[in-house]
Amino acid sequence: MKVLDVMTRRVIAIAPEATIRDAVRLMLTHHISGLPVIDAKGELVGVVSEGDFLRRSETATERRHSRWFDAFFGPAESAEAFVHAHGTHVRDVMTRKPVTIAETAPLEDAVHLMETHNIKRLPVLRRDKVVGILTRANLMRALASVHRGAGAVAKQDEAIREGILADVARQSWAAGATIDVIVRNGIADIWGCIVDAAQRDAVKVLVESTPGVKRAYDHLACREEPAAVT
Repeated sequence: MKVLDVMTRRVIAIAPEATIRDAVRLMLTHHISGLPVIDAKGELVGVVSEGDFLRRSETATERRHSRWFDAFFGPAESAEAFVHAHGTHVRDVMTRKPVTIAETAPLEDAVHLMETHNIKRLPVLRRDKVVGILTRANLMRALASVHRGAGAVAKQDEAIREGILADVARQSWAAGATIDVIVRNGIADIWGCIVDAAQRDAVKVLVESTPGVKRAYDHLACREEPAAVT
């Protein structure tokens, strides 16, 4: 299996000039733990995740170094920690030069990168542009589909998946939902989160009516409306 077979294609990203409050709001709204940071040129310049907000002055969790530490090791590390704890923009806290993977890479390569770098997500690139996100959850969904016994992914399955995701993206009723699907020999596993119970029926009907789909399994989770972050 390749990365493009299981990655999430809807990329929720943020600009480096955005505020930290914007990033937190976006992550809470979409129930995600990280965001790719993409600049005005459409280039990936970093990644921001929940871990980047652990050491913040607002929660009195910032890392403090003694003057002895700075005198012995130099001020660079303390200065960087100060920016990370007190900065107000995404560029101040994001991880620069993030680890990425190509959409055509095998999943084995993705797992190796996640283990080696101890990360939970990989921006997926096509000619240096972000076209998806691969997370540990994507890998678990792929594992669940494989264990159903549907076999390896075929070209027809790829086309069916592409068609379903494109159709969902065109639907006005899909607003706020995060939908993914994995297809094996015509058997579709529907994953993701919906914000309204009515979306569940609509998604399932769309998938079941797609040519080539023999059967659909619903794994969708319905999330509550997120609390406002002002």
